[in-house]
Amino acid sequence: MSPEPKIHLDRVGKTYPGTKIPAVEDLTLDVHEGEILVLVGPSGCGKSTTLRLINRMIEPSNGRILLDGEDVTKVNPDKLRRRIGYVIQQIGLFPHQTIAQNIATVPKMLGWEKERITEQVESLLTTVGLDPDQYRDRFPKELSGGQAQRVGVARALGADPDIMLMDEPFGAIDPITRDRLQNEFLRLQEELHKTIVFVTHDIDEAIKMGDRIAILGDRSTIRQIDTPERILAYPVDDFVDDFIGTGSTIKGLNFLKVSSLKQTDYPSISDADPCATGVAKLDEAGLEWLVLVDAQRRPLRWLHRDELAKSPASYDDLGEDVGDLLNSDDSLFHALELMVQSAAGQSVVVDKHGAFAGVVEMSHLNKAIRRAQYEARLHYEEMEANA
Repeated sequence: MSPEPKIHLDRVGKTYPGTKIPAVEDLTLDVHEGEILVLVGPSGCGKSTTLRLINRMIEPSNGRILLDGEDVTKVNPDKLRRRIGYVIQQIGLFPHQTIAQNIATVPKMLGWEKERITEQVESLLTTVGLDPDQYRDRFPKELSGGQAQRVGVARALGADPDIMLMDEPFGAIDPITRDRLQNEFLRLQEELHKTIVFVTHDIDEAIKMGDRIAILGDRSTIRQIDTPERILAYPVDDFVDDFIGTGSTIKGLNFLKVSSLKQTDYPSISDADPCATGVAKLDEAGLEWLVLVDAQRRPLRWLHRDELAKSPASYDDLGEDVGDLLNSDDSLFHALELMVQSAAGQSVVVDKHGAFAGVVEMSHLNKAIRRAQYEARLHYEEMEANA
């Protein structure tokens, strides 16, 4: 990221006529190049107003808005808006224009040549997962909600803007389609590296979509701004804690990887080993379960000491399925999901060759969470000391 913010709001405020209470009050905010900054907060806190101030759909009552160091409160607002892609919940496609014409709206305003516009429309439809041959000549009424939202994103990208503003873009879509579109958009962002300000009221969506999250209180007052993992690990006050809600610790496991854990030796036996070997290993470790592996050390099943103590002639009918296996890149949230489904209350980790590498158990998650909380608290203490 560039050391100079792509977008800088300098004590920006907005007070509507007829009221003395600002909708936005002295907001100072930086958005770095290539990041997704999510504005999240309760209804009426000024999230959408802040978004509209950035592209001057409404004029600020005070303060400055800088894009690439230029004070855009002093430039033509129409020209400014053509530099910024804008996606809203209601999509706002022009009903009497085809999909291709909708996407071409801003490029036409900018005077692009017809051939260039056609190439851009075809490229963007492909980018958002819509076959140009199938969709370019359709009208908005012929689309599903998810398809229309994809077209809305394509139209916002029409003139290849550096900046995108997204106001509850997936809020009016069913949960399954919403999750799919969120994933697709994050994939696109890895390719496009746009600077994005994203508004939502849903903290789970903010956690999923944001490189950073700004939790706003009344009048767009910033209560906490940081990465999702730090906010989950260390809410700075009761307002943030209440807004995040219950389960923040569990949500934080999404940002911790299995690779962050130090794998220790865990008892296992081969299907060629005698039962007595397994019992001895369990006695030494003080455990009830071990992992049965094959000749290549690939996990087969969980075996309990009670089964091994009976000295069966074969392991064929013994044990419990190990279930899905963990890799080093998997999240600890996924590890927890597998853990609660496991007969042994633990999840099995394999290396890149599929060989048994260890297990993840509840004590590992506890230590990882406490470490994340400690590091986040230390971060804020250092910030306060340097303020």
